[in-house]
Amino acid sequence: MLWLEEFSFAPVEQEEQFLNYIRPTCYDTYYPFGILSRHGFRSISFEPLTILYGGNGCGKTTALNIIAEKTGAERDTLYNRSSFFEDYLEMCGCSFGRGQKRPGEIRIITSDDVFDFMLNLRSLNEGLDARREELFAEYADAKYSHFQMRSLDDYGQLKKVVEVRKRSSSASRYVRANMMGNVREHSNGESAFLYFTQKISGRGLYLLDEPENSLSPGKQTELAGFLEDSVRFYDCQIIMATHSPFLLSMKGARIYDLDEEPVDVKRWTQLESVRVYHDFFLKHREEF
Repeated sequence: MLWLEEFSFAPVEQEEQFLNYIRPTCYDTYYPFGILSRHGFRSISFEPLTILYGGNGCGKTTALNIIAEKTGAERDTLYNRSSFFEDYLEMCGCSFGRGQKRPGEIRIITSDDVFDFMLNLRSLNEGLDARREELFAEYADAKYSHFQMRSLDDYGQLKKVVEVRKRSSSASRYVRANMMGNVREHSNGESAFLYFTQKISGRGLYLLDEPENSLSPGKQTELAGFLEDSVRFYDCQIIMATHSPFLLSMKGARIYDLDEEPVDVKRWTQLESVRVYHDFFLKHREEF
């Protein structure tokens, strides 16, 4: 599905006029002005799967954030915006597919979102682990102590003793009956992959900023398959910033190389970092 068809960044002439106007001010940064125009990145035509490729500092994350803000994308984690972000957005333009309404969901997913999700799971599980230890101690106290009820204040403890001695044949069974299991029963990579599958729900425009972070090569391959299926079967459009060869190789992706000046469309096998991997493994092919 092609929800978003084209996007144009601030024209160079308007950028220059604006910068000439504000340079006498006390600001030390005019971000995002001058970032994308420096690479000759003026506009972008989308496919159902579009990738922004390039090294650190090339502007791919900046471009993704600009597109997200102009289209009103939802996000879970705030990001740093300069005082001139709104001025820049006013100079940008976007067009949705002919005859198409805006999708039901437009969302940007960043590395910070994924990290926060994993940290929240970890914090929750640490709390559950602490509660589990309390329940084991509670079981031992109820089973092996010589409890005697002396007043109504002891009624709660009496109920625990009865439950332990009549219904719970083991400490582990008592603990399972009194608390939920750990939410996280998998690795950080699996948790990160889970986040993507929860957030990408179909019939939407999704912008992903370096989703390969925290994912093993195997999980990156699995994510690539999930994204391809989301585009093919569930009316999703994906715009992604990445330098992962596992994601760059996805079928049908249009790749913009932001390391080129001006920015150019390339096949994934032409990209510099992919060629580095290719040459490295070719050099060591006899070791496999």
